[in-house]
Amino acid sequence: MSNTPLACTPHDHDHCVHQALAEADHLCARQGVRLTALRRRVLELVWQSHKPLGAYDILAILSEEDGRRAAPPTVYRALDFLLENRLVHRLASLNAFIGCNHPEHPHQGQFLICRNCHTAIEVQDPGINAAIGKAADQVGFRVEGETVEVVGLCTSCRKAA
Repeated sequence: MSNTPLACTPHDHDHCVHQALAEADHLCARQGVRLTALRRRVLELVWQSHKPLGAYDILAILSEEDGRRAAPPTVYRALDFLLENRLVHRLASLNAFIGCNHPEHPHQGQFLICRNCHTAIEVQDPGINAAIGKAADQVGFRVEGETVEVVGLCTSCRKAA
């Protein structure tokens, strides 16, 4: 587990957002790609909470801010850029996006998703990757990508129940 604060525990979330944007600026500069104002804003919206955000949620927020309807292809292109550059993960079960805690290190996504509050916690366990790789090798399957999504209750929701 990293030293990133857990989403379901009290912490300075503004620091999370600030750190994520600073890392994105640095990573994009190092890779020679442009983090345009729209891409940066979409990333900021994704990081506004530790809850996965759908493309249409992002569209709605951008439309409110601009006072005009944002075009879906524009948001999807921004999200594609963020995915390609490892700045966000896509959670298929929720059809939503979550900020990547470690964009500088290529890795597969492993998430604990609270079924009650929808907070998503990114974890990194090499044992999970190894188990998937071993199982794939045994059947001659070549893994090209993986996202593990585990649904349950976070600490806060368990305490509240």
